[in-house]
Amino acid sequence: MLGKISLGKWGMIIGGTLAVVGFIAYGAGNATLNLAGFFYGIPVFLGGLALKAAELKPTPYTKETPPEVVKLREEKSTPTQNQIRNDVTRYRYGEQVHLQESLERLGLSPTDEERPILSGLREELIDGSYGLVLEFESSLVSWENWQERQEKIERFFGPNIRAHLTQPEPDWVELALVATPEVSSEDKE
Repeated sequence: MLGKISLGKWGMIIGGTLAVVGFIAYGAGNATLNLAGFFYGIPVFLGGLALKAAELKPTPYTKETPPEVVKLREEKSTPTQNQIRNDVTRYRYGEQVHLQESLERLGLSPTDEERPILSGLREELIDGSYGLVLEFESSLVSWENWQERQEKIERFFGPNIRAHLTQPEPDWVELALVATPEVSSEDKE
């Protein structure tokens, strides 16, 4: 819930309001309200500005999720898929892009300038399973580089996830993380 709210915006609103009340109270000669406005309002406002400067906005859904896919997500999604979906659809602070650390560990982010940018996501039914599709703008990381790391991506985001890569157009890569059925020890025998 808190991740869906811009803390920077609310810090600026609350801090700014308290500071304005402090200025008005100063003019009216109300020392108590004046002190509260200055001592609380200005630091909260500055904190809100700092958070706003370090804010990373949530990644938008590019397509509305159909009800049958939502139901399938609730039944079959993996904890990793849920964590990724929750992380990228909320406000983050102190990061330059969503999934920054994951991209670095996968070798898909040689430098800050070359890092792919998550521009959207969607949820789909893929081969009868729940799929979380991450849409990256990847103009400086080649398609071949993504393909070479497909197996590593599956291991990184697994278990019970199959990675499916597509390139809908040049400089764009779609990474579908598809839930696979869990294999029990009885099924292995």
